[in-house]
Amino acid sequence: MSDSALSERPTWSWSGFWIGMRMGLPITPGIFAFGLATGAVAARQGLTFAQHLGMNVIVYSGIVQIVALEIWPKVFTWGTVAAMAILAGVVGARLFLMSVAMRPWFGSLPAWQSYPSLFYLTDPSYLIVMRYRAEGGNDAGVFLGSAAAFLGAWMIAICIGFFAGNLISDPARYGVDLVMPVFFAAMLIPLWNGPRRAIGWAVAAVVAIAVQHFVEGWWFIVAGSVTGAVAGGFIDEDRT
Repeated sequence: MSDSALSERPTWSWSGFWIGMRMGLPITPGIFAFGLATGAVAARQGLTFAQHLGMNVIVYSGIVQIVALEIWPKVFTWGTVAAMAILAGVVGARLFLMSVAMRPWFGSLPAWQSYPSLFYLTDPSYLIVMRYRAEGGNDAGVFLGSAAAFLGAWMIAICIGFFAGNLISDPARYGVDLVMPVFFAAMLIPLWNGPRRAIGWAVAAVVAIAVQHFVEGWWFIVAGSVTGAVAGGFIDEDRT
């Protein structure tokens, strides 16, 4: 795609919004299962329903919430609050890299349009819009549509999970934990541009697996994201 196409300001349309919703529907079962588990963990940790909803409105990151709830302290101090904030920032750092990758497209939008929209950026919505953009699309409504599909599924699921999460405390038992990995793999296929561009993917995968094996916690997410992005940056342009 030419530089002029990348710099073209995105359009907004309801047709794009509905296209984005349709593209997001296949992954909503995985989002729903993840939300059920998150709601169940919040209930077991003693959060009130209002606190649970507040966390989802302010944070809106399932993996960050799961990590935070796993180390949820019985008594809060300034130290524990700072530790949880740092951990949330580290685990969510991949979203920063995703938003940077979207800047050539969304960067031409006014700040009041781009920044509120990117608050709802998630891994699946990123893959959907990057595939759509790679195929020549320029309607930002596709991003909002996919984000709306995920947000709706997520909010319904975390409410159900909070009150009845024990019914699906182990998503792997029913195989629903495979929905999101399969979706990610399928969405990456259209982004294939040859083995050279796949070097960044391979580096990210190897580093993430190694860190997950040797380092406890969720550091493998950040390690894989950062090293993959750095590797991709070095090989992105052909400097022959």
